[in-house]
Formats: sequence, C-alpha cells, structure tokens
Amino acid sequence: MQESCRLLLLGICIGAAWDQVECSCNSSSSIKESCGDRNKCADPVPLCPNNSHCFNTPESFYCLCWAGFRSTGKHNFTEIGTFCNEINECKENRTLCGQNAWCQNTIGNYSCSCKTGFRSSSGQEIFMDGQSSCAEINECKENRTLCGQNAWCQNTIGSYSCSCKTGFRSSSGQEIFMDRQSSCADIDECKENRTLCGQHASCRNTIGSYSCSCKTGFRSSSGQEIFMDGQSSCADIDECKETPSICSPVNCTDKIGGYQCLCKTGTFPSTGIKWVSNYSTCIELRCPEGPAKNEASTPLGEIQRMLRETCLQQSDQGSPDGKQVLKDVLGMVDHLLHAGPLPKAITSRFLQIVEDAVMRVALLLDQDQTQINGTTLGVEIRLSRFSAPPQGPVTLGSGNVTLNTDWSTVAGENSSGFAVAALVSYYNLEESLNHSFNKDSLARENHTITSVQLNSKIVSAAISNGAPERLSSPVDFTFSHLQLNDSGHAAVCVYWKDDSTGGSWSRDGCETVWANQTYTTCRCHHLSSFAVLMALYEIQDTFELQLITWVGLGLSLLCLLLSILTFSCCRSVKGTRSTIHLHLCISLFIADLVFLAGISSTSNKGGCALVAGLLHFFFLAVFTWMCLEGIQLYRMVVTVFNATLSRRFMLLFGYGIPALIVGISAAANSQGYGTKRYCWLSLDKGFIWSFFGPVCVIILLNVLFFVITIWKLAEKFASINPDLSNLKKIQ
Repeated sequence: MQESCRLLLLGICIGAAWDQVECSCNSSSSIKESCGDRNKCADPVPLCPNNSHCFNTPESFYCLCWAGFRSTGKHNFTEIGTFCNEINECKENRTLCGQNAWCQNTIGNYSCSCKTGFRSSSGQEIFMDGQSSCAEINECKENRTLCGQNAWCQNTIGSYSCSCKTGFRSSSGQEIFMDRQSSCADIDECKENRTLCGQHASCRNTIGSYSCSCKTGFRSSSGQEIFMDGQSSCADIDECKETPSICSPVNCTDKIGGYQCLCKTGTFPSTGIKWVSNYSTCIELRCPEGPAKNEASTPLGEIQRMLRETCLQQSDQGSPDGKQVLKDVLGMVDHLLHAGPLPKAITSRFLQIVEDAVMRVALLLDQDQTQINGTTLGVEIRLSRFSAPPQGPVTLGSGNVTLNTDWSTVAGENSSGFAVAALVSYYNLEESLNHSFNKDSLARENHTITSVQLNSKIVSAAISNGAPERLSSPVDFTFSHLQLNDSGHAAVCVYWKDDSTGGSWSRDGCETVWANQTYTTCRCHHLSSFAVLMALYEIQDTFELQLITWVGLGLSLLCLLLSILTFSCCRSVKGTRSTIHLHLCISLFIADLVFLAGISSTSNKGGCALVAGLLHFFFLAVFTWMCLEGIQLYRMVVTVFNATLSRRFMLLFGYGIPALIVGISAAANSQGYGTKRYCWLSLDKGFIWSFFGPVCVIILLNVLFFVITIWKLAEKFASINPDLSNLKKIQ
C-alpha cells in the first residue's frame, strides 16, 4: 500500500514535470529536438518498479519484469501501481525437477537436487529442469559390508534395510534396522532350548546354527552322526547283545547309555564300573568301616556312613551313580564347613576322610574327567582305564591352584588297569588353619621367623599310586596368592603334617621353585594337603661375622686416627689436598665409630633415628670430600696455575651438601630413619635413594674428571715426546 502511494505521488510529479518539458519543447524547435532525444529510463527517479527493466522509446518508455518475476498488470507496462512479483516455479509446477528430486525456490529462479537414496545422472548435485535426472542408489551393492557381519542387506526405493541372517539376533531387538543401529549376534540355540536335540543327545552350538549328536551309548535312528532337531532321535545301544564277549568272563547287563560287567557279590571290577575287555579282573570289595561312636552324630560320621552304604550297594543290583554320590559328599562337606572354623583336633581327620571319599567315589565314575564345585570346595578327578601303562602329562586345577604331573607317576607300579588323580580345592579353609604353624620346623638355617600367614587356598591331592609318600617324580603345584607379596616376605611351600597336637604346616619334602608377587610354584616329593605361607625371616648374624666386623672396623678406626694426626700435625704436607684428605678421614672415622657403636641399637626409636641420621650425614660427607678430591686433581692438570681451593669453599661443599640432603630427607620422611633390625635408612618408598642417588652422581662426576685428566695428560706427553705410543701415554 505504501509502495502504491509512493509511486502514485511520483507519477503525479513526473507528469507535471513532463508537461512543463513539453511546453518548453513546443516553444522552440531546438529545445524540442533536445527533448525528443532524452532517455526517460535514465532519470534519477526510477520510472519502473523493483525487479523490472526500463526500456526507452522515442516518445515514451515501458517496463518489463525480470525473468522469474511476473507483472501484476500487462506484460509491458507503463501504468503506475503495477508491480513485479517473484514466481514460485516449484509450487506452480510440481514436476518441474522430475521424479525423485527436490525443487528449491530461489529469488527469481529455482534449483533441483536429488532426494536421499538417489544420485544425479550428470553428477551435478544442483541442477535445473532438463539438465539431469535422479537414479536410485543400490546401497547394498555399492557397500557389501553396509549392514555388518551376519546380516542381510535389502535394497529399497531410495534407501535400504538390514536384517539378521538365520541363527543370529539383532542386539537392539529390531528385526529391521539400518547401519550402526544394531549388530547381529549368534543365537546359542542349545542354551536357549535345552531339549532342542531331544533326549540322550548332545547339542553343540555353531556360528549361526547348531548340531546334534548322540551321547556315548546311544545311536542315531537315521544313521546320521550329526543332525538337527526333528531329523533323528537317539536310541540306546544294547552293548551286551551286540558284543556278547564284551564282559567275558563275567556277566553283562545293559544299562541306559551303557552297560555294566557284574562281578560276583563281594567283588568289584579292578577298573571301576567300566570293564576293560581282556584285562579287567574282579577284585575283593573292601568297604570302609563305619564311624566311631564319638563321630556317629557328626558330619564326619555322616560322610563315613554314606561311603560305607554306597560301597555295600556295589553288588549284583548294579552300582549307584558316581557323580551323584560325589555331589552328596560335597554337600555334606559344605554343611560342615558352613558351621564355622574347624577345631584343630579334627583337622587332620577331616582332610583324610574327604580325600578317601573322593578316591572311593572315583571308582563309580564313567567319565575320564569330572569336575564339580560346591560352595566351600571344588573337586576335579582324572581317570585312566588302561591295558598298558599310561603315558603323558596330567593337569588338574581350579581358579586358585594348578597341579602338574604325569600318568606314570599317578599309576606308579599299579597293574590293576585303573589310575586316578584327584585335586580337592578348599575355598575358605585357610581361616581354620591360619595359626597352625610350627615356626621351628619352618625356620631355615641362620633365619628366625618374625611373622607368618597363609597366602593361598588349601588343596588336597591324591593319586592311585600305592606309595604317595615317596613319589618317583615330584609333583608341581602353582598357587595364586591371596594378597600381593610386595613386602619382601618369603614364599614358603608347606604341607599339612599330622602330629600329636592335631597337625601343623611343615616344609619337609617341599621346595619353592619360583615365586613372584602373585604366584608361587611348589615342588613336592609326596602328596597330602598343601598351601603357600608368606613368611618374614630375620637374619641372625653369626658370631664369626660379628667378630670380623668388630676387628675390621677397629683396625680401620686405628688407621684413620693415625692419618688424622699426620695430616693435622705435619706442616710440611699441609695444603689443599691434605685438607681434603684430613676431612675425608675425619668423616669416615666418625661414620665407622657411630656404625660400630649404634647400628643395632633399635630398642630406643629416637636414638636409633639419630644414629641413622648421623650415618647418613657422615657417609655422604665421605663421598662429597672424594668429589672435592676429583675436582682438585682436575684443576691441577687442566688449570695448572691457581689450582688451590679456598678452605671456606671446601668446608661449605664438603659438609653443607650432606647437611642439605639430610635435612630435606628428614623433612620429607622422618620415619625413614631407623628400621626394625638396624639404625639405617628404610627401604620403604625408595627412601634409601636419598643416599644412593647422591653417591651415584658423585661417582659419575669423579669418573668424568678422571677421563678428562687422563686425556689432558696424554696430550701433554704427546707435545713433549711425539714418538711416544698411545699405550705409553696412557700408562
């Protein structure tokens, strides 16, 4: 509206002016000629509206809208109040850019671009009608890994979709997804469906699928060894019928999933419940005695009673399930250990009963390897039924300990065709046995135990070898520490030794092969219950060593005293070097004297700290005066003239630097002066480096001065006698 009013007023003014011009032109021909040639479009005041061109004519003018704009009146116009409005090409022509393209209106124009999932045929991202077309992109074909591993990629118009392959499941739970929205994880069909393969079959998960196979003692009805759900079923094999001589000469009885060779009542196969054809024999069945009267109502008595009843069941009616019996035994032991720490009086009996129970139950197992874990202990058993002596390594273990041996050690001279190795790991028994230490039996020569504690879980090891107390080859145990051994404690391998006091830990027959902060390897020549102790030994100096120390330091003090008197009294030798030697001897004399008098005086903590501080100061002073000696020699050879050092400088250097180091060390760690055994610097937190660090620096400086001095001397000799060889110069 404002624009219209402005143009209207402008038009009135222009018309009035134009009338005046026409009047002027009519009055004179010359003026008229000049008026006819005037370019109306060049007037200061625009004649045409915005977004338009002005075209001059001989008599007048006219306006024409720009491309992309449209007049509100005539196409060519001079009328006041006519405007040029922008044309929205995209709105007026929905198909302007073609299919699968976006149209973007601009001022006076438009642009086209392909939609997501489409590509311009010309390669131009921005184009106009007719310049290009948009073709669909096949993302799946261009990027084979777009959907990730184990997924299918499905191309769609302008996009794509991903879906997991058969046997895989989306991590997000979406069946249809796009790149990075999800991943495809393998489905463990065997775990999700325990009955997938049917009864008497084992299910084995594979990547993207699974497979079924019949258990030992069963046969696939379809004849396929490997099958899937619904393809086959597993039927029991009647071994006695198919192989009549399998148990010869004893009777054979078919069982679900196996068979049993039955000996006469009171006897049992030498190889356990499995008969080794042409080798096994029937041996006398010796059942354990029942519990004593004083143990009848205790958990120990229950274990003994159950073992006897299980043994008596091993008759013509068949043997009980060995694995279930083992679980029952572990359940009873769990119940016993949950009641609290064991009394020391029954510890040895408890360990022996559990060990015997495990070895007896092993005869009832049919698998070569059995592992069962309870809440307070775990058991692993390895079996070998053989017709020839077994060979090869045997490894048993839990999360806390590993046993390594071999079958020849396990079997020994056994000729029964049956060998067994068992490892029982107790999870919390160390609480009961953490104070059963006979320090005299654990002590070493010239060592006294100051502290000791269990630093591993307790294990019991047993084998079918008839002489486990003297093995032909030692057995190795690798224990995991309960706590990091980073305090200098010794790792001691021990076994539980029964004695009149109820039992205690002993080192006899066991040695520590290797140890670090987290593990210890023990080697034992017999079997029992084992553990690792963390012991701190105190070294006891012998009289001979003490005598050598006293005599040596006494002679040293005498010689130092003579040297001090010589350097201080003889004026003929006085000088810079004699001053250095004098104070070097004084520092060493005081250090040795303090060492001899107070190094072992640890009873008074304050006095011990003072002795350690004095030793720290005077031993550092010895090395600083040695450093001054090196500096003086360097100056004598290199400087030649004015090689003396001022006495004030030497005293400040020789005693000031040690005082500064000791002061800083005491301020930083005053507790570092004095230990439990000696009045010296503590090894904790690297405090000893407050002495070793300066000493190492001084030694390196003296070596440097020595090398430079030798080099300078060689140069001087070369200038005096050029024919002298390099070796002679150095000598």
